[in-house]
Amino acid sequence: MDTLDAIILGIVQGLTEFLPVSSSGHLELGKALLGDRSIPQESLLFTVVLHFATALSTVVVFRKDVFQILKGLFQFSGNEESRFSLKIVISMIPATLLGLLFEEQMEQFFSGNIPLVGYMLIITALLLYLADRARDTGKKVSYLNALIIGISQAIAVLPGISRSGATISTSVLLGVDKEKAARFSFLMVVPLIVGKMGMDILSGDISLEDDNLITLGTGFIAAFFAGLLACTWMIKLVKKSKLSYFALYCLLVGLLAIGYGFLS
Repeated sequence: MDTLDAIILGIVQGLTEFLPVSSSGHLELGKALLGDRSIPQESLLFTVVLHFATALSTVVVFRKDVFQILKGLFQFSGNEESRFSLKIVISMIPATLLGLLFEEQMEQFFSGNIPLVGYMLIITALLLYLADRARDTGKKVSYLNALIIGISQAIAVLPGISRSGATISTSVLLGVDKEKAARFSFLMVVPLIVGKMGMDILSGDISLEDDNLITLGTGFIAAFFAGLLACTWMIKLVKKSKLSYFALYCLLVGLLAIGYGFLS
């Protein structure tokens, strides 16, 4: 993968992270179209780095919320901030267990399996369609909701299953208010991605000696700034637009991906 490809994929990641259309799925499609021949481990590493860039852009945009979460973690006072922080921790459990127990198996999903991406995009479309038909309420995220939403986030490791789409749809189907669901969805992924990057650095998977450092760095910068842009105006689009629009988009791209996969 050259520098230009890294920039293109970084922009794709930054623009699709905050929409319920599967950024990882679009990355896999982008890699295939650009002729990327990375081995699964390298491909997954590049995906993780780009996700870390958009997680950092989330921290910048939601810095007040992140501060409240950190504050709540150390207060132990049972106030709203502490309860919200505990729900974030609970939501992390399923994906954390999945990452620790099945990391090698997960790498195989990032090997350019385009038909798989297409099928998962169609599942995302179905989730968004069902959520769009759900009744909107003012309900907050409960502790049980946080665990169920966390399971959805773990399943969304599959490229083509939109993480935000799965978590927001699950929240809405559970009766959670759409705006609260979107806020919880965007914030719950930050600790996981930061933790994953920390593990990769400590294990030596990411180091200054890596030959792909320039590619990773270029993709990171592109994804970060694209993420800042997306996070400031696309989140409003998610809140105001009907999820059925995104469902139709995922359905069409999923069908095209399946066709491309079988014809290539």
